Amino acid sequence: MNKIILALVALVAAILVLSSSLFVVDQRQFAAVFGLGQIKRVISQPGLYFKIPAPFENVVFLDKRILTLQSPETDRFITAEKKNVVVDWYLKWRITNPTEFIRSYGGDQRRAGDRLSQIVKAALNEQITRRTVREVLSSQRDQVMRDVQTGIAKDIKGTGIQIVDMRLTRVDFVASITQSVYRRMEAERQRVANELRSTGYAEAEKIRAEADKQREIVISQAYSKAQTIKGQGDAEASSIYAKSFGQNPQFAAFYRSLEAYRASFNNKSDVLVLDPNSQFFQFFREPGGSAAKPAK
Repeated sequence: MNKIILALVALVAAILVLSSSLFVVDQRQFAAVFGLGQIKRVISQPGLYFKIPAPFENVVFLDKRILTLQSPETDRFITAEKKNVVVDWYLKWRITNPTEFIRSYGGDQRRAGDRLSQIVKAALNEQITRRTVREVLSSQRDQVMRDVQTGIAKDIKGTGIQIVDMRLTRVDFVASITQSVYRRMEAERQRVANELRSTGYAEAEKIRAEADKQREIVISQAYSKAQTIKGQGDAEASSIYAKSFGQNPQFAAFYRSLEAYRASFNNKSDVLVLDPNSQFFQFFREPGGSAAKPAK
């Protein structure tokens, strides 16, 4: 029985020693093997590996993938013309040399992220203070990102980190300045709108005046032509009347009397005080229009 117990104890101890000697490296990880406080070797290929059981050797795993670091809070910077802007950013980075990374940050990715945040803020402050608001917001925004990335790469040289990309996700005025800028933009747009309206009104008046001028010209030409045609018609009518009246003078006298009667008795309120035997009523007395004898 004692031999069986000793065999079981030995088997358990062997299993424990073997389990503490084996470790698996994932394809997304680096594995750094420490021995007595020193890095013995770094494993970058995935697979099953052996080590001396703890405490003689320990393994630290590091992420091999590209990591993202975002600004923990909106940062405020001052431009070259002493105006405040707020900036949000993100940084893409990865570990390329586990040995240098462990020596620089003790293998702590959170510690490395905090240090990178400080370096990014310092680099942004250096670049933004050299530029105006317009340059930071638009014209030199890409250049700012490139210069910041270059500055970060210099500061982290020898720490086992590579900067993959750096982007500004937001660059804006602080709230108080933003309202002022919006009001100024609104006033500028209003001024442009007023100028356009004034120009439009002037053009409309010009077009309207030209149209009125053309209308007056057309009307005057039409009136002149109408008067000419009317004059020609009146002349033609007078000629016809003259020929007709010349052929029958008695009819002409009768027609003129009818016209006089029509003009005189146009309204019921018209009143004429005349002698009944006057020449005006000659065609009322006799169809031929000869003068009648006075009544007895």
